[in-house]
Amino acid sequence: MKIQEQAPAKINLALNILGRRTDGYHELRMVMQSVSLCDTVTVEETGIGFTLLSDGFTVPAGKSSLEQQAAEAFFAAVGRPVPPLTVHLEKTTPAYAGLGGGSADVAALLRCLRQQYAPEMPVEQLRAVGLTVGSDMPFCVSGGTALAEGRGERLTALPALPDCWIVLCKPEFGIPTPALFTLADAGTPKNRPDIDGMIRALSAGDLGGVAARLCNVFEEFLPEEYHEVFRIKEQLFEAGGPERRHERLRADGVWHFPGGNGGEGGVDRLEAALSADLFGKTCWRVGIKHRISVQNPDT
Repeated sequence: MKIQEQAPAKINLALNILGRRTDGYHELRMVMQSVSLCDTVTVEETGIGFTLLSDGFTVPAGKSSLEQQAAEAFFAAVGRPVPPLTVHLEKTTPAYAGLGGGSADVAALLRCLRQQYAPEMPVEQLRAVGLTVGSDMPFCVSGGTALAEGRGERLTALPALPDCWIVLCKPEFGIPTPALFTLADAGTPKNRPDIDGMIRALSAGDLGGVAARLCNVFEEFLPEEYHEVFRIKEQLFEAGGPERRHERLRADGVWHFPGGNGGEGGVDRLEAALSADLFGKTCWRVGIKHRISVQNPDT
């Protein structure tokens, strides 16, 4: 039997680093949002051992994939051996883009395994299994709009971001998240996000108020070799006009609330105004994704 799940990418509406912890992780405060850009994960009990198939992903020799690690953690939690599994990834979300593509894939795999082997498993336990593999996993299990604290495992569901169209842009280079944290550890950001103000804007359904508070502290720490990001930002500024200057860095990409009232016509105008080498090669238009239905048995 094949089970299939979509794996929506995520963006950070706001990201603040509060400090480095004694366990080596960083204390974070973030507002995270799922978007419609997604991979597709298909799981089937077949073959021998654990097999991961993907056209856009290769596991280094001698290492197990995050998907395999997650499967092993899941079956350890339910107290049974890992069955022979074949996992197929249809990749769309780019790697090293701050979009949580790898985490979303693992979360989708965990949802597939729960559906097939342990439908009674509480969602909180599924998130805890995911956390053993990566800090973004708990959010990616359920998605939607959420305040994430600690490593990212303490989640508070927030009012949904009002429907809008977003343009995601990624340069051809990527920046692994650990490298960004190393850069951030070397300095103190001058600007930090107004996360409480963003939460109030979300509660009021105020898209403009959310956009005015977009902020990611990683932006201040990008070294010169990654300043292509700022060229892309400037193109977005010029294409969107002064009233749209709410863009903020999302890891090594840029995203943008286009057009009046989030209308898709704004994206069309933006696409027409941007250079051909930018839109289509490094940019995607996406909508927002609401909370994924992963219910506890008693809900």
